[in-house]
Amino acid sequence: MVRSLWTGATGMRAQQINMDTIANNLANVNTTGYKTQTNEFRSLLYQTIQTETTSANGETKPGSAQVGLGVRNASINTNFSQGALLASESDTSFAIDGKGFFAVQGGDGNTYYTRNGTFLWSLATSGNMLCDSDGNPVLDTTGKAIILNDSYVTSQITVTQDGEVCYPDEKNNPQPLGIKIGLWQFSNPNGLKREGEGLFSQTAASGEALNEATNNALQKSSVIQGYLEGSNVAIVDEMVNMITTQRAYEFNSKIITTTDTMLDEANNLRR
Repeated sequence: MVRSLWTGATGMRAQQINMDTIANNLANVNTTGYKTQTNEFRSLLYQTIQTETTSANGETKPGSAQVGLGVRNASINTNFSQGALLASESDTSFAIDGKGFFAVQGGDGNTYYTRNGTFLWSLATSGNMLCDSDGNPVLDTTGKAIILNDSYVTSQITVTQDGEVCYPDEKNNPQPLGIKIGLWQFSNPNGLKREGEGLFSQTAASGEALNEATNNALQKSSVIQGYLEGSNVAIVDEMVNMITTQRAYEFNSKIITTTDTMLDEANNLRR
């Protein structure tokens, strides 16, 4: 009887985490570059009540009897499918079409990766630096910050689909400046660690960051200037998942109330 109480409690806890994940997805439906998360569940250990044995007549019983002990959250996976490309009025808005990530240098000196291309030009000691909305420098294909001297008018800078930074010549034809916005891929993007603010960090599970500019085995991504990548949250799917999670939570709570009623009846048998 106590097993059923524990099983119902584990189910409620697992569905609460599932609801938290769904709520976070819906809250970030308008977050640039956000990637949907989904829960994976796993059953807990099984307790053997009866092992395989033989009857008094020597007949073999068909199998053992095992009872489950509930469920737990095994992992929360990220869906890195492409989000919709949304037009932006900013010249420093960039969307990635493909599997790549932008790289930025955090305040702690570490490199982080993002699909959020909401960038801007900010003043630096040696000119204008391309950075994200938090002021973190955007890195080029060599892993260095993208900095242009004061002679360039930032509003006239354009970026090609391969990430090449260009500036118009005297005939107003864009000319490459020898700087490319870096794009990086991972063998297992699900292994990336979420750091908040749309940033991911590399882990042993994700593998080393693969530079698209130097690794010819990778399928190249495209940089789209004047666009941002929207979140890939499917609102209808998340609402259906929410209803399913609510029902599962109710069923598990019903297990506990039913078990409590049965225990109460058992306690009253002696009266």
